[in-house]
Amino acid sequence: MASEYDWERGEGLLGLDDPAEWDAAFERRENHLGTGVIGLAFHCSLEEASPRIARAMRLPDIGQRGFAFTAAGHAARLNGKLTPELYAALRAEGPGGVAEHPIRDTLGFVPFRKLPPWFKRRWVLVTVRNKLESWWLTVAYAAEDAWRALRGRRS
Repeated sequence: MASEYDWERGEGLLGLDDPAEWDAAFERRENHLGTGVIGLAFHCSLEEASPRIARAMRLPDIGQRGFAFTAAGHAARLNGKLTPELYAALRAEGPGGVAEHPIRDTLGFVPFRKLPPWFKRRWVLVTVRNKLESWWLTVAYAAEDAWRALRGRRS
């Protein structure tokens, strides 16, 4: 029976719902494995998708690794949690790179009480930084408005 997924061109892989199909493609060293794990994140349980997402996060192709990190972000959004191996992979990659958006997704969609300690510290840091930036922008806009009003009176 022919596979309905085109691993060479990546077609149909966002609909992938069979972890065994992904495992077989991994063994064959197919292209688009990162795209395939996004499909698994959408259509399989977190427990089924997680080990494959973690494996895809170590692929040699940076583009496909990026898709694997995207799959972790989708898993956090869809499930409101991640597995310990996905938390560890995101922490190991760290913020500022390919894991930046999945880390933000995790902080935004996983309840604080379910986060491991590193993510809780990251949540506090991001929240405080966002609040300080908000205050800074409020002061800057008020100063700009005051300067504009002052210049308007002189004319």
